[in-house]
Amino acid sequence: MRFVPLSLALFALAACAPGDGGDGDKGASPLPGMELAVAQTERDSEAVEAAIIDLTAAQLREKIASGDVRLIDVRRDDETAQGVIPGAEHIALDSFDPATLDLSDGREVVIYCRSGRRSRIAAERLAAHTGEPATHLEGGILAWQEAGGPIAHD
Repeated sequence: MRFVPLSLALFALAACAPGDGGDGDKGASPLPGMELAVAQTERDSEAVEAAIIDLTAAQLREKIASGDVRLIDVRRDDETAQGVIPGAEHIALDSFDPATLDLSDGREVVIYCRSGRRSRIAAERLAAHTGEPATHLEGGILAWQEAGGPIAHD
């Protein structure tokens, strides 16, 4: 669940407030310091974006060939029953807690889902937990299959 920072909520309220109409300064924020709060929120959002590495299917194939990758599939059980990228472990997004992952083996973690939306969420959680960039498969398993990547069935 995402929470809207208080600064954004106040900014939204301030934007709806009527101006004083007296000095022609209709664009001024009625709350002092609001510009700084909005700028900080934008920087925080950019930092999260920078912490996520989008990997193409071809790049993932190369990483898998090198052998130093840990694949995590965050799709639901019914989706993984239709097939997974070989060697992937399954941790559904609703159960994905980066604090419980053993990351001590040094392998790069690559997260994927069906289309890339849920894996980006999981990667954001992982990056926030570790303070390091996290990697996900852009386009998910759909992009993997479109690129001719193999699928394993149980």
